[in-house]
Amino acid sequence: RTKIISFTNGFHGVTLGSVAATGNKHHRGGAGISLNDVMFMPFDGYMGKKLDTIDYLRRLLEDNSSGIDLPAAVILETVQGEGGINIASSKWLQSLQELCREFGILIIVDDIQVGCGRTGTFFSFEGMGITPDLIVLSKSLSGFGLPFSLLLLKPELDKWKPGEHNGTFRGNNLAFVTAKTAIEQYWTTDELEKQIILNSKILQTRLEEISAEFPSSDIQVRGKGMIYGIDCILGDFASEIRQKCFENGLILETCGADDQVVKLLPPLNISEDDLMMGLDILETSIKQVISESDFDKLLEAEVIQK
Repeated sequence: RTKIISFTNGFHGVTLGSVAATGNKHHRGGAGISLNDVMFMPFDGYMGKKLDTIDYLRRLLEDNSSGIDLPAAVILETVQGEGGINIASSKWLQSLQELCREFGILIIVDDIQVGCGRTGTFFSFEGMGITPDLIVLSKSLSGFGLPFSLLLLKPELDKWKPGEHNGTFRGNNLAFVTAKTAIEQYWTTDELEKQIILNSKILQTRLEEISAEFPSSDIQVRGKGMIYGIDCILGDFASEIRQKCFENGLILETCGADDQVVKLLPPLNISEDDLMMGLDILETSIKQVISESDFDKLLEAEVIQK
């Protein structure tokens, strides 16, 4: 088997192999060549609450005329970061694992953005009832901002011979040292995990309070741990909030298919005072954007259009 299944709104990188598994049109357009061997399936909730996308995938795999080849693996994020802070439920993940085991399909969890404690536990899938076959880690893994990534895999899948898949600049020795130190410093006890849980509750509560201030805006808040998103009904609204926050001293980014989600990724070890200060800036910035724009007219036009 050579095919891979990825999911709508998934983001796995922009190099040739990883961009083939990335759903975003903007990034896929930069490849310059045909992106083959990856099939896309709807993520949890992509088709609405009434349609079980795992049942849809099962039907395609069972039908010999569906045009879908049995894949070698599926790759997914349990929380889609660049895709708009879309969160897979435990039930959906367990159903996916059951399906993959039935058809002999490997499960790859991309924990590059939401691993290393971002969702509250070191691995994002902990407590969700699944056991991936392969796990990808990077970004904050080095603990020092150094280039560093790991592929964790079950021993029975390790078929490479020593030196068979290597590179001149791989094996960043300093990054190994800092990563080891960070893990020993923050993950040998549950102190950081408790702090993340506490700050996550503060983050969720404040964002829901901010959203409630503008009931007509249809702003939706969703997230987990220390990754949250504010989904705005108007795509430009999110970009305007990001710009206003920057002017006020807070760095944010947008995500989602149309950059319609304001993404919050506070440091995992942020103090409560700093977190509250950042959220104060966010709230002020949203108020300023709304007061400076014809938001009500734009919202009314959007509703009429729908």
